[in-house]
Amino acid sequence: MPIIKVNNLSKAFGGVKAVSNINMSVEAGEIAGIIGPNGAGKTTFFNLLTGIYTPTSGEVIYNLERKISSKSFKPYKMTGYGVARTFQNIRLFKNMSVLDNVLIGCHNNMSYGLLSSLLHLPAFRRSEAKAYDEAIKLLDIFGLADKKDEPASKLPYGEQRKVEIARALAAKPKLLLLDEPAAGMNPNETKELTKLISWIKDEFKLTIILIEHDMSLVMGICSKIFVFDYGNLIASGTPTEVQNNEQVIKAYLGGE
Repeated sequence: MPIIKVNNLSKAFGGVKAVSNINMSVEAGEIAGIIGPNGAGKTTFFNLLTGIYTPTSGEVIYNLERKISSKSFKPYKMTGYGVARTFQNIRLFKNMSVLDNVLIGCHNNMSYGLLSSLLHLPAFRRSEAKAYDEAIKLLDIFGLADKKDEPASKLPYGEQRKVEIARALAAKPKLLLLDEPAAGMNPNETKELTKLISWIKDEFKLTIILIEHDMSLVMGICSKIFVFDYGNLIASGTPTEVQNNEQVIKAYLGGE
């Protein structure tokens, strides 16, 4: 069953069509890659998938029932849909500690009410303790537990990326969207991240869609790849099929 299905999705900014009539689906348990030259519409497409942008036309359907298609939809509802994401430009609370950044991702799953929070009743204390343990476990997975009390802004760029992924995982998503997760990483860090993404997919039983320019990462872990160019979906298929597609070669290299 597709965890996400996109029907005739378009987004125009004035006279510019950033995304044009996209149709695609991703099955549960897959790692799918979205690639394309700069300005191809990849991040705009992610913003449509998560409700940050309202489609000009078309719709996004999660689990064959929950839709994003109208101006009334609010992005904060995405965690309730089982969706979490990271951003092309890292969006951490940089003056907060590494641990507190990850704890923010846990809040959607906490069950205590306002009264429990104000009076620190047992339900509040239990939920907070559970969230703390889960956040520490995630930081340990990413090798950052020893830096839990450091301000997020003090971490190297590659480690800030990992904190952002850990925060997304803290929301316990079923679908994880990663926008250029290897950006700013050196080859060794990218190799480590490639293994980590595959591992977290299996460990947390996730479906993952990622935008990435590093082709070694994309070709190494994605079972399905979608290729964008000027807002259009020009090809899709397995890594081998996409590598040998003439339209893809032309989009990247300009010709033969």
